[in-house]
Amino acid sequence: MTENRTTTAPAGIDPRGPRVAAGVTAVLLAVVVLLGASQAALVLLTVVAVSFLPGAVRGPQATWQAWLFRVLVRPRLDAPDHLEDPRPPRFAQLVGLVVTAVGVVAGFAGALAVVPWAAAVAFVAAALNAAVGLCLGCELYLLGRRLRPSA
Repeated sequence: MTENRTTTAPAGIDPRGPRVAAGVTAVLLAVVVLLGASQAALVLLTVVAVSFLPGAVRGPQATWQAWLFRVLVRPRLDAPDHLEDPRPPRFAQLVGLVVTAVGVVAGFAGALAVVPWAAAVAFVAAALNAAVGLCLGCELYLLGRRLRPSA
């Protein structure tokens, strides 16, 4: 039996939205790093990890950061030049969730020293996306697609 794979992308998203969201997330993650191995850092990293969940499940347009972009930023901008496939940013949200969840689980298990390290890893990815538009999770998604055997 042959598997029928559809390659039609879902409706596109404004590519500036994930960059703005990454900027907001980078700021929060920087605060976690500055708070160090503390309960306050663990609480904030938990908030960030939970923030990745809707993006990983429903796509980047489902996050509270995307809502901020739609309500506060997007109305002040011209229409985007192009729309972006939401699947790579959705995968990036999953990667962010996994990285921050490692820090959260370790923190709740008593290894608070892992919290700022997990935040630092996630910060690098978020800051790169926000500053120069390089989405590491998106690149991982695309690499996985290229490496996947074709039907």
